[in-house]
Amino acid sequence: MPIKILPKEVASAIAAGEVVERPASVVKELLENALDAGARRIEILITQGGRELIEVSDDGCGIPSAEIPLAVARYATSKLSVTQDLFAIETLGFRGEALSSIGAVARLELISRSQDEINGTRLVLDGGQVGEPHPIGTPQGTLVRVRDLFFNVPARRKFLKKETTERRRISSLVSRYAIAYPDAVFKLTQEGRVNFQSSGSGNRREVLAAVFGVETARQMIALPTASEAPVKVVGFISPLSVHRGSRRELTFFVNGRFIQDVSLSAAVIQAYHGLLMVGRYPLAVIFLDMPPEEVDVNVHPAKAEIRFRNPDIVFSVLQRVVRATLLGQTPPPAIDFQRSWKAEGWTDQSQAISPDWALLHSTVDIEGVESIRGLQPALPGGGLPLLRAVGQIGAAYLVAEGPDGLYLIDQHAAHERVLFEALMEARTQGEVDSQTLMEPVTVEFTPMQATILEENLEVLKRLGFEVEPFGQRTYRLRALPVLLTGIVPEQALRSVVEDFEEDETPLMSETEARLAARVCKRASVKAGQVLSLTEQQQLLRDLEGCQSPRTCPHGRPTMIHLSVEALERQFGRRG
Repeated sequence: MPIKILPKEVASAIAAGEVVERPASVVKELLENALDAGARRIEILITQGGRELIEVSDDGCGIPSAEIPLAVARYATSKLSVTQDLFAIETLGFRGEALSSIGAVARLELISRSQDEINGTRLVLDGGQVGEPHPIGTPQGTLVRVRDLFFNVPARRKFLKKETTERRRISSLVSRYAIAYPDAVFKLTQEGRVNFQSSGSGNRREVLAAVFGVETARQMIALPTASEAPVKVVGFISPLSVHRGSRRELTFFVNGRFIQDVSLSAAVIQAYHGLLMVGRYPLAVIFLDMPPEEVDVNVHPAKAEIRFRNPDIVFSVLQRVVRATLLGQTPPPAIDFQRSWKAEGWTDQSQAISPDWALLHSTVDIEGVESIRGLQPALPGGGLPLLRAVGQIGAAYLVAEGPDGLYLIDQHAAHERVLFEALMEARTQGEVDSQTLMEPVTVEFTPMQATILEENLEVLKRLGFEVEPFGQRTYRLRALPVLLTGIVPEQALRSVVEDFEEDETPLMSETEARLAARVCKRASVKAGQVLSLTEQQQLLRDLEGCQSPRTCPHGRPTMIHLSVEALERQFGRRG
């Protein structure tokens, strides 16, 4: 085929694909335009997860009528004049692509009035086709209404996530900007319901409470203002008692711009190294300010990625500030008996362990049971052999004897598996026992948690919960599954939404299983709980009866197996 210039509409659609990835991308671009315009009140209206409608209105300075056609033109901006300006960006927007790119893949309506004009102006873009501007009565500020996103790019529309996922992304984005700009009022309405609203009081911790919940916000540790050239660091981090199962709650703003940067996340995680359990991550909302010439924001059209002139310095400063603040708020660690003092200094006793004993470091085999590497064959598939309870170690692990050696069982993980299979079997049979509370309990959630709960009310009902909406982000709990009756009702309900990962699969059975696993995690016996020998033996019997006894519902191994052969080698009875 001969080389030719692409038609304008095709080129625009290609360019739009770099800027507009999903509904949240549209919201981000319009929010940033509103903030650049000095808005102090921004309202966002969403329908069908942004597919049908995204509407963002603000009370900013507005666009003069003469400049309205330019506002939707590609590469038209008031924020740059010469190339050198690219290396000292002080605004959120600067590329002049947002409205043009959105209008290329949607039906866009722009209404705006500047402070110096009596009437506003209305302009429509329909799949890249620009209409004629018309005068219209409107208050000062700008309203952008985006309908039928990707109507003319069906392949892109097809690959959007579920509506619930897109709504969640938008909610997360708006709430993060509300934290960064506490002086502005942000109001997000999704599917006719106010999902999030900040007061605009300027109190950042107040916004944290609206986003993460009052209790979490109260515990968040404020970073002392640290200015180490060329970086100024402020923000909030979580104490060691507050953590999550993913990195999603690590939020960074650089010069007021929300960004995603692997190195910044790594710096914060490194600061918590050795203080949090493996697989757990802190919450953090951190703002870095530095001279604009130290940051290259023109890396990607979506402006979510940036490049630092001195990345090592930024990493070091951030890691040091977070670590110092954290240690200043944390009691001294317990004595480490792995270390001892010798003339040459501290030594790690784990380094002095004999090579033979080092072979006892275990690894998970394909069946999910940890076996001793190189010293014994993996256990055959299927159920467990009959086990005899011997005792308990550290009020957390059961010691049991089997026909093929010694078993160490994590009592919490084992009980999770037992409860999970019992609950799922009862659910399948339609016989989940529920206990009505004497007094209904009212529980308030964060916007994100309320969305998760709203989406899964029917699933929770099948698992034995009776929950009903009771206000904007408040729910009333009337009944619990019987297996949770020993737990504080509010904690039981919160357990199903805390740390919940985004579920990209439409399979209801998977969502149901994940919620059931979370319920069982809360109800199972905990590490530190002393069990009688009779209780230990009963737990072993119940575990033997499970279909998948070797892992908990979350995939963690329930046991470690030491074969007789491995023990004989360690005691020198076998070569």
